[in-house]
Amino acid sequence: MTREIAAEAAVWIARLHGPDRSNHMERECRAWQARSAAHRLAFERGTDLWMEAAGVDRAAVDRAAASRPEGRGGEGQGAGPPSTGTRGWGWPRPWSLALSLTATALVVGVLVGQPWRDIDSYDAGIGEQRLVILKDGTRMSLNTSTRVKVELDQTQRRVRVEGGEAFFEVAKDASRPFVVQAADAAVTATGTAFLVRIVPSDAGVPEALDVTLVEGQVIVEGQGSRIAGPATAQPIVMAAGERLRVRSDQGVHRSPLPAAAPALDRPRMDQLLAWRRGEAVFADLSLLDAVTEMNRYSATPIVLAAGLSDLRVSGQYKTGDSAGFAQAVAALHGLAVQAHAGRIELSRK
Repeated sequence: MTREIAAEAAVWIARLHGPDRSNHMERECRAWQARSAAHRLAFERGTDLWMEAAGVDRAAVDRAAASRPEGRGGEGQGAGPPSTGTRGWGWPRPWSLALSLTATALVVGVLVGQPWRDIDSYDAGIGEQRLVILKDGTRMSLNTSTRVKVELDQTQRRVRVEGGEAFFEVAKDASRPFVVQAADAAVTATGTAFLVRIVPSDAGVPEALDVTLVEGQVIVEGQGSRIAGPATAQPIVMAAGERLRVRSDQGVHRSPLPAAAPALDRPRMDQLLAWRRGEAVFADLSLLDAVTEMNRYSATPIVLAAGLSDLRVSGQYKTGDSAGFAQAVAALHGLAVQAHAGRIELSRK
C-alpha cells in the first residue's frame, strides 16, 4: 500500500461520510476499491480508523451541542443534540464538515505517516490439515499440530513457524521478501514453493529443522544457537529438490556430517508432501520411524513392544487411521494388536 493509495482512501472515506454522498459516489468508490487488493486494504483500514476517530469526535460534538444557549437557532428549540443535516448521522452540516475534516486528517496521518502491519496467528490441531491464503496471495498449507504467526507490512512478509510443518507457495513480490523463521533459522524467498518442518527431540535424538525446496530458490541463514548455529554462519542457497536438515547440535553449513543425519539430501517429494492429500507413504522405513510418523496424526498413540523397532514397513496409509495402520503392520509381520488405556499396542504373538 503506497502513500498515494492511502491518501486516496482517506479522501473517499471523508466524501462518503460527508453531506454530498450519493449512489453515484458509492459506485465510483466500489470501482476504485476493485482496482487492486491494496486499494481494498487501504479503504478497510481507513474506515476502521475513521470510525474510531468519529467515535471520539461525536462525543465532543454532542457535548458542544448540549451546551448551546437554549433557543439558539430557532424560537423554543431545546438544548439537546441536533436532529437535522448529514445523511446517516443526524448532525447539521457545519458539525458534519468539521468532524469529516478532523477524521480525515487523522486517517491520512495514520495511513500515510506510519507503516501498516498485519499480524495473524494460525494453527492446525492433531490430525488436521489447513489451507490459508494470505492477503498477498501466498498459499500456506499447515500440517498436523502446527502453529504459525504471520506478519505482513509494506516492506516485508514474515512468518514464524512455532511448531509443526508448513508448506509455502509464495506469491511473487520482488519488493517484499518472504521470510520464514523457524528454530532460529530464517528461510528467505520471493516467489517459490518450499516445506518447513520442526522435528521435535525424542529418545535422545536432538531437535531438528528440515527445509525442503520444491521449486524456485531460497536462502537459509542461521539466527541463533538453538538450531541453526551462530548468526555468522554461512548462508546456504538451496536448489530445487534439496532438503536441508539441521540438528540442534549443528550449525547451518554444507560440511560433511554423519551419514545418519545428512545436512543436505534429495528426498522423494511425493513422500514428503503426501500429508497434503491425507496420506503417509513409507518406502522400506523402520517400524519405529513409521509409527512415529503415524502418531503425529492421532491422539491415540501406537506403542511398540521391545524388539519390533527395526522391522521394515512400506506402503501407503491414511493419516489419522492408527488402528488401520496397526492392523496392516500386524498382518505383515505376524504381530498381535491390543487396544489398552487409550493406546494401541503392537507385540509379538
